[in-house]
Amino acid sequence: MSQPQIPAAADIGLPPSPVSFRQAFMFWLKLGFISFGGPAGQISIMHQELVENRRWLSERRFLHALNYCMLLPGPEAQQLATYIGWLMHRSWGGIVAGVLFVFPSLLILIGLSWLYIAFGNLPLIAGLFYGVKPAVTAIVLQAAHRIGSRALKNNVLWAIAAASFVAIFALSLPFPLIVATAALIGYIGGRIAPERFKTGGAHGKADQSFGPALIDDDTPTPDHARFRWRSLLRVAIVGALLWAVPMGLLTAAYGWHDTLTQMGWFFTKAAMLTFGGAYAVLPYVYQGAIEHYNWLTPAQMIDGLALGETTPGPLIMVVAFVGFVGGYVKALFGPDSLFLAGAAAAALVTWFTFLPSFLFILAGGPLIEATHHDLKFTAPLTAITAAVVGVILNLAVFFGYHVLWPQGFNGAFDWISALIALAAAVALLRFKRNVIHVIAACAICGLILKIWIL
Repeated sequence: MSQPQIPAAADIGLPPSPVSFRQAFMFWLKLGFISFGGPAGQISIMHQELVENRRWLSERRFLHALNYCMLLPGPEAQQLATYIGWLMHRSWGGIVAGVLFVFPSLLILIGLSWLYIAFGNLPLIAGLFYGVKPAVTAIVLQAAHRIGSRALKNNVLWAIAAASFVAIFALSLPFPLIVATAALIGYIGGRIAPERFKTGGAHGKADQSFGPALIDDDTPTPDHARFRWRSLLRVAIVGALLWAVPMGLLTAAYGWHDTLTQMGWFFTKAAMLTFGGAYAVLPYVYQGAIEHYNWLTPAQMIDGLALGETTPGPLIMVVAFVGFVGGYVKALFGPDSLFLAGAAAAALVTWFTFLPSFLFILAGGPLIEATHHDLKFTAPLTAITAAVVGVILNLAVFFGYHVLWPQGFNGAFDWISALIALAAAVALLRFKRNVIHVIAACAICGLILKIWIL
């Protein structure tokens, strides 16, 4: 991205010219293709472009919207784009911004998933993924470290993280139960010892200024963004129909226990559990998609996560890979329509995963715009985030087991994969290297090893 430049209008105290729907559409389309780097990178891109360069809204309004999105289940960067699009151009503006944040990633992942499942046994592809799998284990470990260093501020939160790890690793308790228990602990703890459950700081300082913004600190809330019970009811009804109609059609056409119907239901539940980012919900996805439904194997899940890390869009788009592989392998539309089955399943799970995110913004945005003060009652979220650290650590153990002992503990230890994983972990944790660069380097190493050495 280019260095921030304040337009000349800022020098004379003038805000930017009004932004047309077409201008906004082109920006959101561009963002959908360049939004690499996970939520931190995506939020950074939006901040630089929308606050610093274009001055579509002020620093304070940006952070106010971000704080709300951080409290919600779902991909916070995609929800932030939806919020800003809605604030600027009403409901259609939010829908366009949110859809374009996801749509390019969906198309790319469908193509990559097809190449993977159809040609993954070729030496070239197999070699690349041999190096990628250990890198993914290191990436998940880095995620646990990154979230933990930010969230575990005291012994109480450390204890919650440790308990959640034991609960899912040793007791195999379901992820939703762990989240619900953590939320209850946070709710009670926030009343008994509120200082132990304070949230971390914001992503930046709200007193920065890059010149007058189109939506500035003191800009009145647009009429469409004012809270009205009628508008809230309309959004709730439309949202319920957008979920119930396709779910009803799937049930009527294929039955409740059909793969497509169960995918819709499973990923609806997953969408409500993505507190703390995509890595938080991945344990729930692997519990269901791998252990319960057998839509894909642990090795395929690791490969899918690698593909998700190297494509634009939110990392939770790995669900599109899960859907594609599940639909393709199950041959939902017969042996002659494997790609169609995979693509349909990928689109289906994307719909049910992201629909709640749009509803949270369109329904809750007016409530948030009614106040520009900090959000309260975040103690349950603080406890959930602490629990998520333990769950993600379990995910790293899960991936590490399948990478380092590919034939199980009774088989040989893959010391070459262990060295690749160690090198990737050092690159990520010690030298702070870019995730995509680490994956690329490990993939090349795996290809060389598979073709010329192993």
